[in-house]
Amino acid sequence: MTAVDEKILKIGLVSVSDRASQGVYADQGIPELTAWLERALVDKFLVETRLIPDEQDKIEQTLIELVDQQQCQLVLTTGGTGPAKRDVTPEATLAVADREMPGFGEQMRQVSLHFVPTAMLSRQVGVIRKNSLILNLPGQPKAIKETLEGVKDEQGKVQVKGIFAAVPYCLQLIDGIYIDTDPAVIESFRPKSAKK
Repeated sequence: MTAVDEKILKIGLVSVSDRASQGVYADQGIPELTAWLERALVDKFLVETRLIPDEQDKIEQTLIELVDQQQCQLVLTTGGTGPAKRDVTPEATLAVADREMPGFGEQMRQVSLHFVPTAMLSRQVGVIRKNSLILNLPGQPKAIKETLEGVKDEQGKVQVKGIFAAVPYCLQLIDGIYIDTDPAVIESFRPKSAKK
């Protein structure tokens, strides 16, 4: 086994919510993401979680810490991506980015438009910082699952691919880590030349 084969995926999960971070109600984003990842990933992974308020400097500090200190190869945020004045997750994400990955935000909106017309109000972004992929997800648990998995018909056949189909190959390209998914949840895609 090489050092690359031995890498274990480390995922940062960040829920951005003023009220949940103050204990007004229980956070639903991190539990939903954790449960979904446990179903979707076939490889072992570690999780670092953060529940923080809608404050741009706090979001930026958290993303930097998860990537630079905690060495998370993937960071998923939930919440703070709408048009309200307190929704500043995309601004914070772009502020700490080395490169933008616009396809992720475009695909999330495309998927969500199949369920709600207000999806066009979403401002989610995807970026790379160092060797890490940071993705802004919606705040609602149902919408999180939909954007990750995509649009499926009554038989479970995928009509529009969810964003997580591209995540394993993206991580392989930027960090060299090789992970895969359970096709019953989400089928990951990579070129034949990149498959093990």
